[in-house]
Amino acid sequence: MERLQKVIANSGIASRRKAEELILAGKVRVNGEVVLELGTKVSDTAKIEVNGELISKEDKVYYILNKPRGVITSTKDEHDRKTVVDLIEEDKRIYPVGRLDYDTTGLIILTNDGELANRLMHPKNEIDKVYIAKIKGILNPKELMTLKNGVIIDGVKTSRSRVKTRKFDKQTDTSIVEIVIHEGKNHQVKKMFEAVNHEVLKLKRERVAFLDLTGLKSGEYRKLNPKEVATLYGLTANQNKKNK
Repeated sequence: MERLQKVIANSGIASRRKAEELILAGKVRVNGEVVLELGTKVSDTAKIEVNGELISKEDKVYYILNKPRGVITSTKDEHDRKTVVDLIEEDKRIYPVGRLDYDTTGLIILTNDGELANRLMHPKNEIDKVYIAKIKGILNPKELMTLKNGVIIDGVKTSRSRVKTRKFDKQTDTSIVEIVIHEGKNHQVKKMFEAVNHEVLKLKRERVAFLDLTGLKSGEYRKLNPKEVATLYGLTANQNKKNK
């Protein structure tokens, strides 16, 4: 017996968080009956419908993509703009883990494994997300410490982060800064720099956990191998138990 939201997530329909929203909205039926209670356990033989469609188990697939600028981090876009899913040749229904802004480039994971997606996105699992930002101005020691200790964005203080200036150009009054965060709030990195009065001119995500963009040009992607997938699960295993 497994929790209903986990079964839905593992089917590739949605992440676990989205699965929970679907259950609470009355969009899920088990053996013909609407289920509204989170944590409901179902058997392997249960007939589960989401939005009237019967779900089925499918093989899991995992990709990393070097997202180009001007591509939407979504499965579809109401304005018919190109999405990250459009860039990957895959018959299975996959979706991005987290998001990168329209004008942000770099590494993003796509999969149909809702369990892993949920683990990677949960801030308590403290998965490193490494960004390189080109900003206006030069960070002084006080601003660096403020960023490291957390800043208030949208009324909430961010968790501690690691920040270092890689280089700066006095002529253009710009800096290249590396920042490592564990959260994934909307426009978080840009808002963090704005909080210390520095505009982000360019932003790229270089790494998630141990995964980087080695060998991948802009727009290119590759499948993760079984060892990489197992390592990602291992990184989140202990924390995931605590969060249940």
